[in-house]
This record gives sequence, C-alpha cells and structure tokens, in this order.
Amino acid sequence: MIIEYDKKYSEDVKDLLVELQEYIVKIDKEKYNILTDEYKEKYFKKTMNEIKKCNGKMLLFKEAGKIVGLVVGIVNNEEIDKYDFKAPKRGMITELIVTKEYRGKNIGNELLQKIEEYLKSIGCEDILIEVFGYNQNAIDFYKNQGYHNRMVVITKKIK
Repeated sequence: MIIEYDKKYSEDVKDLLVELQEYIVKIDKEKYNILTDEYKEKYFKKTMNEIKKCNGKMLLFKEAGKIVGLVVGIVNNEEIDKYDFKAPKRGMITELIVTKEYRGKNIGNELLQKIEEYLKSIGCEDILIEVFGYNQNAIDFYKNQGYHNRMVVITKKIK
C-alpha cells in the first residue's frame, strides 16, 4: 500500500536511505562514495529540506506494517529561459528505494507511477532522474519504464 510520508516513519526512511548508500558504496569502482557516521541524519535532513523547498513529496510503500520502499519527487527547474536552453517545468526523482528482500514484487513500478502522477498533477512536463553510472540494475529499470539518456557524464582518472 502506498502512503504519504509521516514523521512517525522517519527511522524507516533513514534506514532505507542508508541501505541505498551501502549499495552505492559497494558498487562504486572508484571507491569515492562512502558511508559516514553522520550520513543517516544529515542525508535525511537534506532530503526533507529539499522536499519542502521544491514542492516535493515523499511516498512510502507499506507492507505488513513495515515500510519497504520510498520515492521522492521534487520540482527541479533552472531558469525556464536561458540563452541556450529552454526547459518546461520539470520534476526530478531524487530517491527510489525498495529494500532488498522486497525487490522484484512491482513495488518500484508502483512507487514510480504514483510519483509521476503527482509531478504531472502539479504541471511538470518532464521528469529527470540521476542514476549512478555503475548501478546497471537501476538504469535498466528506468529504461524499461520509458526513461532515456539525455546527458551522459563520463570520467577519467588522471592520478
């Protein structure tokens, strides 16, 4: 069942955010990503501030009384008219997490669909998602949902 965020689920949300960061640390080939002692509280606070500041929303997936997934969507716009770029009102999905034991049960699809509905309802025409380049599972998931590459960041180690 999908529900809106309530502060009584703060610890569950923090645990999901940490679970994702642990996964990112594990797959990071350069080993730049880390998980510090402050991460849990600071990243949660950053996420909640972003939701408040950017007309965002957090949706949670509750199964058998437990929060097993979440999605965060915000409005993310640079200036609409720049000298080299004209963007429609855009949403951005900043987090989509399903705890490991519940993956493959359509929870991610349901959360994604609901946050897309929310962003569309507030006038967004596009949705952006940044995906860590080594997270091939996430890349494949989003491509299967109709998302495509618009920009690609490439890197080279020089030292």
